Amino acid sequence: MPDKASGKNADRPGLKQAYEYLRPGDALTVVSLDRLGRSLEDLIGIVGHLKRQHVGFVSLNEKLDTTTPGGMFIFHVFAALAEFIRTIIVANTNEGLAVGFGPWVPGEPVVRRVTARSSPRWLACIPGAD
Repeated sequence: MPDKASGKNADRPGLKQAYEYLRPGDALTVVSLDRLGRSLEDLIGIVGHLKRQHVGFVSLNEKLDTTTPGGMFIFHVFAALAEFIRTIIVANTNEGLAVGFGPWVPGEPVVRRVTARSSPRWLACIPGAD
């Protein structure tokens, strides 16, 4: 069942359809762990729901199968890593927006001079920049 909604939302029509379709002994299979959910809380909640329904979970990219004890352990490790990476991406995006753009007037081009005060990390990468 294809689901076009983002993995960061636990309340998705495709996921609800999958819940209704799955039967005990089945396994919900996704291409990648981050397609099911982006937060550790959501992933554990979804896999917990599946487990209570006697349904397994398989992630193809991570070669993960929660129907085994080892697979369940690896699931928890990968879920924690996926949330960590998402947190890093969000933090870096917010930092870049705060440093790079500042106030912007619609219709004006976005041109910024990089200075040591506005972005010391960028200047450290430019030879001879002070």
